[in-house]
Amino acid sequence: MLGFLLRLLPFWVREPLLIVVGSVLGVRIVYLAVRDHDRMLAGLGVVFLVFTAIRVHTVVRALRARRNPNTPVPAAGPAAGTAPQPQPSARLQAAAVPQPAPVAVEKAPNAWGQAVAAVALFGAFGAALWLAPHVLPSQDNTAQPATCAGEEHEKLPNVYKKDPRPLTGEALCKALNRPDLARLLGTPAETATTASGSNNTAALTDGRVAEPEAEIAFDTYTVNLSATYNELSMAQYVKLKRIGGEQKVETRTVLGRPAVFSSDHTMKLRIRLGDGGTSGGPVEQGPPARTLTVALDQKDRGGYYDLTVWSTSGALPDDSALLAIAEKVLPAIHP
Repeated sequence: MLGFLLRLLPFWVREPLLIVVGSVLGVRIVYLAVRDHDRMLAGLGVVFLVFTAIRVHTVVRALRARRNPNTPVPAAGPAAGTAPQPQPSARLQAAAVPQPAPVAVEKAPNAWGQAVAAVALFGAFGAALWLAPHVLPSQDNTAQPATCAGEEHEKLPNVYKKDPRPLTGEALCKALNRPDLARLLGTPAETATTASGSNNTAALTDGRVAEPEAEIAFDTYTVNLSATYNELSMAQYVKLKRIGGEQKVETRTVLGRPAVFSSDHTMKLRIRLGDGGTSGGPVEQGPPARTLTVALDQKDRGGYYDLTVWSTSGALPDDSALLAIAEKVLPAIHP
């Protein structure tokens, strides 16, 4: 297609354009070949330069032909002033024969005008190449952050349809999957590898308590955000934690709401596939996790958010990271 368009251009537009493009590309490719010690690239650069040299030779020959046109030699005949007068009969014959119409002399193309057009065309071509990376979509092969993926065509449990409507896992995922989440965790160079949300119900409630959750995984840390829509206040929550034997419960205030820091271990379940069936061993204790629990509202009328972070290596970020995430994410959530 490009070759067809080039053939449509006039000679004095096409050739200067090919010379400029070929010389620029040839010099650039040869420079890269010398820098990278790449023989194949050097050969390609030489091909471009040879092609450009051929075009230059063609233009030089055309210019020489325009400057020294071949002068036609007049036909031999009687000397001027001595031509015999035609006889009357010849005059009558000449008058009877219709004279051919004068041939219009074709105007030679303006070489300077075509050269200016070539420069303008090359300028437009260069501007298009310059603006292309800013206009066209990037084809960068760097890893892109994961986007939230929920369970497609999932039927919401009935508890999610009551008024006021609980948040869905997709809404929690979109709020948690922030561009600055990795920086808040202390690993700014990482990008999210997975992001998902689910619409669960709390255990032992027979589906009467909504408990949506979202999870964002990085190479170092995994972050989980869940919302539990029960009637448990923070004071009752702390009491249950201490009854359960957990003494390292630290109360805080986050965004004007009562909050609690607690630690626990994740669970590890090994599943073995074999003989066409599934079998698994006992549930094992996984790496430690740190959780910040925040009331759904400042009046603490019941319900809470759990923001949990863990890693497979067992390392945990500072509590300040959890506080920073909660202060960024929770205001974007509207229960």
